[in-house]
Amino acid sequence: MLQFIFWCSLLLVVYTYVGYAIVIYVLAKYRPYRTQEETVCQRKDELPEVTLFIAAYNEADIIAEKMANCRALAYPKHKLKILWVIDGSSDHSEVLLQQYPDVQVVSSPLRKGKTAAINHGMSVVHTPIVVFSDANCLLNTDALTIIVHQFNDPSIGCVSGEKRVAFTDDDTISSKGEGTYWQYESLLKKLDYQYYSAVGAAGELFAIRTALFTVMPEDTLLDDFMLSMTIAQKGYRIAYTPDAYAVESGSLNMEEEAKRKRRIAAGGWQSISRLLPLFNISTYGRLSFQYISHRVLRWSVTPFALFALFPLSLIIGLGCVSRYNVFYVIFMAQMVFYLCACMGYFQRDRPQVPKIFYVPYYFIFMNINVLLGIYYLLDKQYLGGWEKSQRK
Repeated sequence: MLQFIFWCSLLLVVYTYVGYAIVIYVLAKYRPYRTQEETVCQRKDELPEVTLFIAAYNEADIIAEKMANCRALAYPKHKLKILWVIDGSSDHSEVLLQQYPDVQVVSSPLRKGKTAAINHGMSVVHTPIVVFSDANCLLNTDALTIIVHQFNDPSIGCVSGEKRVAFTDDDTISSKGEGTYWQYESLLKKLDYQYYSAVGAAGELFAIRTALFTVMPEDTLLDDFMLSMTIAQKGYRIAYTPDAYAVESGSLNMEEEAKRKRRIAAGGWQSISRLLPLFNISTYGRLSFQYISHRVLRWSVTPFALFALFPLSLIIGLGCVSRYNVFYVIFMAQMVFYLCACMGYFQRDRPQVPKIFYVPYYFIFMNINVLLGIYYLLDKQYLGGWEKSQRK
């Protein structure tokens, strides 16, 4: 029985973190989704009106930089509406935004959280397309034009840009680990879209057809994921376009990154409970397969399987007649991996940590926080509110 549990756990871990990437690569190459209609690039005078939607809480320090970035976007100015939704801020964000006559500001005196801010702000959006972006992200010049062109395909209901984490050799693991993770995640998103649909959008930069928006429960933790997947649930695809990207700095340190990861993990558990119909593969086909493989396993059972492998391989290995059996070898391989992770942990606040140390550490760190996300979700005081991690 222990051996059965061991092999199931091992296969689950390998499939989640390596196997799915191989499978989706093969599927994207040999069975890509082919749309029935050709997409054509629009001339500037044919581009639709777009609302750039920025929900913010106490972001006065970066408003000037964000607005400079918004005004530098290569999109017809008379077709671009900039909307800031200020949610119960205690700083002078609203006063600063009054300096920009082309900006529409919607505010709420109460701090209800980002999801509530999105629900509130969407009531004043009247353009056919709305692009969401975080206040602390800077977009590349052509981002909006690239995103809008994706909507020429009628099967597309949501478009996700690429999140890029800026880091240098002198940064600590909090930036390097997150940056490495997003490079891997961006590759999966690209392959997912080639096969059928990306599985969720990144809140730093994504767009939807305004008509497809549905009001979300205010305690929703992953508003970007839930909004995009609800649209996919309606039969539309989520496009992924890495040429439109948002750049942000990494977390200030691993403590701040842990706050962010726990919230995301809690949002993952919450999303699974609210997207149960997507488990019906007979109804949703490719999307169900991608959703379960790319998200559900990573957010639920795989971390338990990962941490079960260590004691299981030791117990079974010690019970075998031959000392150098496969379970013993796997146990020793895990020992080396965890030792590298420990080295990464002790050097987490130092610059120029070798990748052989910070990659195992960040991997273990992410999976631990998936488990801690359960406790976060049970602590009702966090639900629906803003909890920002400090960034560099």
